[in-house]
Amino acid sequence: MTAVEHDADVIVVGAGPGGSATAYHLARHGVRVLLLEKTEFPREKVCGDGLTPRAVRQLIRMGVDTSPEAGWLHNRGLRVIGGGVRLELDWPELASFPNYGLVRTRLDFDDLLAQRAVAAGAKLRTSVNVLGPVLDDDGRVTGVEAEVGPGKEPTTFRAPLVVAADGVSGRFPLALGLAKREDRPIGVAVRRYYRSPAKHEDNYLESWLELRSKDSGDNLLPGYGWIFGLGDGRVNVGLGVLNSSSAFGKTNYRRLLTDWLANTPEDWGMTDETNADGPILGAALPMGFNRVPHYTRGVLLVGDSGGMVNPFNGEGIAYAMESGELAAEAIVQALARPAGPERERALMAYPNELKARLGGYYRLGGIFVKLIGRPEIMRIATKHGMPHPTLMRFVLKLLANLTDPRGGDAMDRVINAMTKAAPAV
Repeated sequence: MTAVEHDADVIVVGAGPGGSATAYHLARHGVRVLLLEKTEFPREKVCGDGLTPRAVRQLIRMGVDTSPEAGWLHNRGLRVIGGGVRLELDWPELASFPNYGLVRTRLDFDDLLAQRAVAAGAKLRTSVNVLGPVLDDDGRVTGVEAEVGPGKEPTTFRAPLVVAADGVSGRFPLALGLAKREDRPIGVAVRRYYRSPAKHEDNYLESWLELRSKDSGDNLLPGYGWIFGLGDGRVNVGLGVLNSSSAFGKTNYRRLLTDWLANTPEDWGMTDETNADGPILGAALPMGFNRVPHYTRGVLLVGDSGGMVNPFNGEGIAYAMESGELAAEAIVQALARPAGPERERALMAYPNELKARLGGYYRLGGIFVKLIGRPEIMRIATKHGMPHPTLMRFVLKLLANLTDPRGGDAMDRVINAMTKAAPAV
């Protein structure tokens, strides 16, 4: 048998937060990593641009300077609006997570993370459109087929392991026959930037649990909304709709956004189209492990490619980066073993750890999605829950997945017990 010449120890497909985090953690352990990105940086990505303390922790683990001097806008917590109540909830004080969130646009956020991977030793190649896997005679992935550069030159890259971090489209896992699971939650989000001197500097991420247009009266619009100040004169405004809502797939989401914003105060600047900074853009939110298995035949799925968006709050960046670090840990251990059963045993630690960490929590999230998809339940929950700050602090910890696993307070112990008791998805 002829030995195959490898271009790297690991190929990572996609240089979003999940792919760059994977490449960074692999490279700092001395693994030869080839990070392939189909676009050029900087590039636009549809996102809320808000980062919870869970995501901040992962940035710190990558050695990222998150200070205001480095261009980050800090926030103290979440402002929740609903049920006629406006409540400001500070991020919890925990040993496991920092007590601040961040805002930064994806235009340079993804570039910054990719450069952290490069600084650690990863090799980044942009304008590389990965088309699908290279398989050996046993059906195991041994590389990728790609088109490189503006001329779309056909190229093959080879490595014993591949990480699919190619986002919600999941073209690489799809080529392996790994389709999305229809029994798991999914959402759709749309967002737009507006110039808003009145709202651009904000100590809190703002979440709207109830959306109304000027003429909707007591009838709620479907979905939930957000307004995140960017600190540069602009805000990121958007809304999300879950597939548990009767409006999912039957609504003009862009019109829904403008209908809601038409009901906001005029001085916020979101009722005037001339204040818009760019078009309304949309993206799917793949939630609750809606594509599995997360390891098969030499391929590990990371982030949106593996459906890792939090069903409770639509957060994806934290889980993309977290899964990237977990994948890297499993790969480092696997590459220290000979190819075959021993290496496979080490690689299976990745999906097992994901399931142990997030499986029960995502099961609870799936139940939550079904409940809030019913407007009458959402109305009751906001009316009776919002006036109680202690209850809402508990809800914040649950929704943002922010607890200390050991030595936390009573709220932490209850949430941790709930997630352990729930059968893993």
